Amino acid sequence: MSDEELIKKYLPRAAQKEALKKLTNGLPVQYIIGNVDFWGNTIKVNTNVLIPRFETEFLVEKTLKYLAKMNIVSPRILEVGTGSGCISITLKKEIDCAIDAIDISDKAIELAQENARDNHVLINFKVQNIENFILKEKYDLIISNPPYVPFNSSIDAKIKYEPQGAIFAPEQGIYYYRIILEKISQNLAKNFLIAFEIGDKQGAIVKNLILKYLPNTFVNIERDYNNYERYVFATNIEKIFED
Repeated sequence: MSDEELIKKYLPRAAQKEALKKLTNGLPVQYIIGNVDFWGNTIKVNTNVLIPRFETEFLVEKTLKYLAKMNIVSPRILEVGTGSGCISITLKKEIDCAIDAIDISDKAIELAQENARDNHVLINFKVQNIENFILKEKYDLIISNPPYVPFNSSIDAKIKYEPQGAIFAPEQGIYYYRIILEKISQNLAKNFLIAFEIGDKQGAIVKNLILKYLPNTFVNIERDYNNYERYVFATNIEKIFED
């Protein structure tokens, strides 16, 4: 469905002319209509959160596949940088689990809570900066699609409407992976899975970071539907990445 068709579908006729003008000026259609379909779920979005992408649906799909192989009953999950809440909401709807989801933005958490209510799931959302986050639980899964674009990167003009703090990261985009890995070593369950979405040239760097902080871990770099490196998974369970 085209952007124009989405506007006609979701907005009343009286609002469509102004909406089409905003579209012409570059505002993403998802912000104009106020929602996006993610894994068949309606997720509200505004300029306080990133627009969920298809690549992140694939992150969820792959994560669910590996969790099923782990045979963990009611896994405990931590999502770092939840944004709209789309990842946590989808996981909660797909499997029996307990989820803590954090984000530095209070406005993002407010929207994520609204999305969880609309999708009839219970998630423990918390406004929290990962640098100061004190982990108390043991987690079977830690999942994150953090900011990972280096500050000097050229990007699509439409991205300028999205929250820049959810896009760009220091240390050539690697900063948040390092911080997460520094924090979690004492908070991983006996058997665990780490799931990251990454930039398309960051696979080897993130893999080496994982092996630095979590030696003897099995790490797998995987590609998206466009054959770009897009995900890094890590676990202490041997052969989980074998088909």
